[in-house]
Amino acid sequence: MEEPVILFEDSDLIVVNKPSGLIVYPDGKHDYPTLSHWLEKKYKEFHFVHRIDRETSGVLVLAKNEATHQFFKEQFQSREVKKIYRAFVYGNLKDERGTINRPIGSARGGQGPRSATRPHGTQREAVTMWRRVGSGEGITYLEAFPQTGRTHQIRVHFSAIQHPIVCDTLYAPRREPALGFTRLALHALSVAFVHPNGKSMKFEAPLPADFVAAEKLLTI
Repeated sequence: MEEPVILFEDSDLIVVNKPSGLIVYPDGKHDYPTLSHWLEKKYKEFHFVHRIDRETSGVLVLAKNEATHQFFKEQFQSREVKKIYRAFVYGNLKDERGTINRPIGSARGGQGPRSATRPHGTQREAVTMWRRVGSGEGITYLEAFPQTGRTHQIRVHFSAIQHPIVCDTLYAPRREPALGFTRLALHALSVAFVHPNGKSMKFEAPLPADFVAAEKLLTI
């Protein structure tokens, strides 16, 4: 497995490029390698501001102190943080742009997968905007712009419109792998926010090798 890469660091925050396969912190169920254990070797204190799934690669922001942590929590809650993801999904999306506005809840009325098709229990507002980057071979390459931060939001939303993400074993278990992917074809490309010092900042995680290879197989 690849090592995480520190994209930026100062006295308040850390920006990391997380490789696919690395879970953010222990879930108590699996013995996966974790980003938190890797960070503990380097830092005495850090706080996760948000998280991405184990198989999702890309950019992640951490606070170095509690004051910065609270600052970012408020910024996320007010939806001021802008995130962009890249993904390959099954099927050809005809429109160049779109918005998926579907509440997300539990798929089974408890723990486990999420659903925007037949959600149970508490349903939370969820909005994902997207634009098509390219397509071919029954696959669409796109950028997703989540306006809310629900668990598995991008995965659930595209599954709900019958275009699940390539190699999503949870939301598209019967679909065949495509474009050489052996993991979820989802990458957290960039994040933009306001630093506690008032400066606007944006960071981008380079596309991993499997994304670069898959791009060459489509009409971009």
